[in-house]
Amino acid sequence: MKRPLLIFLVLTFALSWAAALPLWFGDGLVPPQLQVAGTLMMFTPTVGVLGVWAVSRTPFRQWARQTGLTLGERKGRTGLLVLTAWLGVPLLTFLALGISAAVGLVTLDLEGLSLLRATWQAQGVEAPADLTTVAVVQLVIAAAAGPVLNAIPALGEEWGWRGWLVPRLVSSDGVLPGLLLSGAIWGVWHAPLTLLGYNYPRLGSWAALAFIPFCVVAGVVMGWLRLRTGSVWPAVVAHASLNAIAGVALLLGDAAVPPNELLAGITGVVGWALIGLLGAALLRFFPVRPAQPPQPARPVEPAESA
Repeated sequence: MKRPLLIFLVLTFALSWAAALPLWFGDGLVPPQLQVAGTLMMFTPTVGVLGVWAVSRTPFRQWARQTGLTLGERKGRTGLLVLTAWLGVPLLTFLALGISAAVGLVTLDLEGLSLLRATWQAQGVEAPADLTTVAVVQLVIAAAAGPVLNAIPALGEEWGWRGWLVPRLVSSDGVLPGLLLSGAIWGVWHAPLTLLGYNYPRLGSWAALAFIPFCVVAGVVMGWLRLRTGSVWPAVVAHASLNAIAGVALLLGDAAVPPNELLAGITGVVGWALIGLLGAALLRFFPVRPAQPPQPARPVEPAESA
């Protein structure tokens, strides 16, 4: 039973490091190399799932159902939670930003949008005169279209983490330990980028440790979505939406007092606490049962001769 897990982890981690090597031997986290490496990394969990499937000899339709590619037994519930994830992730992101501002961790500049302007200028792009309209359009697109635009790479990750890994760990370790462990593995998997300061640039290589708590609490919520529906698609939408909106929201800050990414926003300590409370509430009031992990196909018994 440990062999499939070993195959999955070796493929996923080895290929993620291979995808990120150009950043380590190049100029680091700079575009477009960052975007290329990050996108390639997001598909490595899918390669891990396909590697396990190749040795399991399970019919693909059965494998797809077991790993959450279908809509689950209750399609209405799955559709409702897809919509909830679509709308809820932006709301949670802006709630985290609002709390961060209320406790003094972020200074917002909603009139001048100085941080957004400085970001444009740092990229060599002249900011438009009416930056407010541009910012509103950017936020609306990120919230409304982000889950669609990011769906394919998000599926590349989620089919592995929540589709295959969560049911396997939960079935052997229990719901909460399995969800926590899967989130920790997900966080460590980001090391090829986070060791270079990704998400928390002022921390340098310590960003690799800082990102793990976020992945643990976010993994609990995304894992709950998977177990609650039997489908990976609500988690795909949540992941895709998060990737679209998380960074954009912090750009509403003041360039004179840039926000500390470790403390503020949805990926900071405020976000960890907020998502952690949400995950605890979901598990307490809407408990889930361990899903059956993917099983290898049983050999066909030869017919007995008369």
